[in-house]
Amino acid sequence: MLSMKAKSILLWVLGAVLSVNLGLATAATAPAAAPAPAKPEVLVQGGLLSTLSSGIDDVQDSLDLDGHLVDSWRLRADRAADEVGDLVSQHSARSALSLAGDFALLTLCWVGIFGVLSLLGRLIARRAARQRFIHQRPRVQGLLDYLLPYTVPALISLPLTLTISHNLDGSVARALALCLAYATSSGLVSSSIILCLIVLFDAGHRRTAVRILRQQGPRRLFVIGFLAALADALNSPQIARQLGGNITSTLAVVCGLLATLAFAVLVIRMRRPVAHLIRDRSLKQRLEHRAVQESLRIFSGLWYLPILLMILVSMVHLIGAGAESQRALQSALLTTLLLVGTVFLSTLLQHLFRPADDAPRQRLRPYVELLRNLVHALSRIVMAVAFIELLGRIWGVSILTFAAQNSVGRAISDSLSSIGLILLVTWLLWVVIDTAIQEALKPAVGKRASREPSTRVKTILPMLRNATKIVLVVICAITTMANLGINVAPLLAGAGVVGLAIGFGSQQLVQDVITGLFILIEDTIAIGDWVVLDSGHAGTVESLTIRTLRLRDGKGFVHSVPFGQIKAVTNQSRQFAYAFFSVQVSYDSDIDTALELIREAGRSISEDIVLKHNLQGPLQVFGVDSMNLNGISLTAQFRTISGGQYGVNRAFNERLKKLVDQSDNVRFAQYVQPLVAAS
Repeated sequence: MLSMKAKSILLWVLGAVLSVNLGLATAATAPAAAPAPAKPEVLVQGGLLSTLSSGIDDVQDSLDLDGHLVDSWRLRADRAADEVGDLVSQHSARSALSLAGDFALLTLCWVGIFGVLSLLGRLIARRAARQRFIHQRPRVQGLLDYLLPYTVPALISLPLTLTISHNLDGSVARALALCLAYATSSGLVSSSIILCLIVLFDAGHRRTAVRILRQQGPRRLFVIGFLAALADALNSPQIARQLGGNITSTLAVVCGLLATLAFAVLVIRMRRPVAHLIRDRSLKQRLEHRAVQESLRIFSGLWYLPILLMILVSMVHLIGAGAESQRALQSALLTTLLLVGTVFLSTLLQHLFRPADDAPRQRLRPYVELLRNLVHALSRIVMAVAFIELLGRIWGVSILTFAAQNSVGRAISDSLSSIGLILLVTWLLWVVIDTAIQEALKPAVGKRASREPSTRVKTILPMLRNATKIVLVVICAITTMANLGINVAPLLAGAGVVGLAIGFGSQQLVQDVITGLFILIEDTIAIGDWVVLDSGHAGTVESLTIRTLRLRDGKGFVHSVPFGQIKAVTNQSRQFAYAFFSVQVSYDSDIDTALELIREAGRSISEDIVLKHNLQGPLQVFGVDSMNLNGISLTAQFRTISGGQYGVNRAFNERLKKLVDQSDNVRFAQYVQPLVAAS
């Protein structure tokens, strides 16, 4: 057991260490020194970066913190050490055994009274739980489990202990025992009442959260209540007269700080179960009051932030950083109200600019929807600026006044306003252009296929979209750097020189790009066309870039051809095509019968369910086209859609062959090798 002198030395060291730590933690809140004479106002130049740099230098020059708070705590620690020495000399006449006896007597009295009453309360709670009325109501049973064994015994045992203490002489042991009894009773009462409130939510889907809170909360709540009550007891005048004002105030601050830290840890650890209690409601209430449910959902994710802010302010108040602590608490309360109001206003705006879910959602016109989104974004920006300004006014700072009356503020506000306007205009232009391109590329709803986007549109618009994005990003970056104070003239000059060098060094690339642009503008080639190039490549166009053309031939191979190598293009996929037939029959065939067979084959194709969709007109029979040694040539043709002529050709040949085989008057011409007479 330590002697009284050792205890005094230990208390003095604890006070000194605490004073240094608290002084370092709150040095930023100490009052500043007398202001220096006003300097002539200097016009700030160089953009936002230079303004911020000079502003930081001015702040560093203007802050002249002294060690007032550190000195105050050092003086308090010295006085507390002197008071400990006085206590040692004052109570040296009484034996340590007598003081320990007084402390043990009062402590055992409180423990005995509380133990008996708590045991009695448990028995009553168990008997009450057997009753049918309480057994069917778990929440009532949970309330009795906390009130009877903890709350009521703690409330009764404390007054009885105070009554017994009147029979003892005033001493340090008596004061410490009463402080301990008061703090323990307060911790039990506060924790049990909070747990009773939690039990009231024990229903439905909230039971899991309530179970977690009931399992992890009691000990932490008791510790918080115990430390807070102990700090309050140490601040009482009776205890201060017994122990000394500096000792009690120092210990009260330490207990208060520990209580606030424990409360902060509890809030952080229990933020999810409490959030579940806040937002969880019945399905009927969630469906009928969607706005309220959305507000509760947002508030459940932010509820602990105002509490942590209050804890921080309380810690500053406990440390005693300045005489404005009460005003700081009032500002913290207003900040909490402002934060909650802003959250609910944000939720209201979100519901105002969102279509109702229960009504059938009709597709809005793209620019009407764009205007609605723009108004929503601007309203949120205005709300954010108003929140920052009101928050600054609560804490004694006006952002608008700083921006209007201070040279640094004017420079910063002008730069930020310019940058914000540039970003807004750039974003608005991009959204308008992107919306127009996306709408042009969308297939028409409820209209004929002829109104669908053309292949030319599908080819050019994505390239135009990417080029527009690059241009807007470059312009926005350059103007933003200029407003930040960065000299962009050397950058532009260097970019121009580099671009000129690249242009001279890549003439073929430039030729490919320019040729590709003209091909795309003139709509010579589009994706999906079957083309034949003068270089010998042929196939279906799969993709078009700004420089190359990609073809897939009939064997599945892919060919990438630069536009600069294309001199002539044969496009076989534009508007329509002709399925041309040339039939040679022998001279002994009946021409009329042969023409009738050709017409019959054409009618069968026109009546075919699949093939008739490829036709754009009836069969045109031209008759006898030519006569030669092999036979008589008869010609005809179908006008088909682009690419449909191949299937029509194959089907016509197949049907005509079957018809000729069934006819006796028509035969296909055959080349006969002439016989050479033997010599």
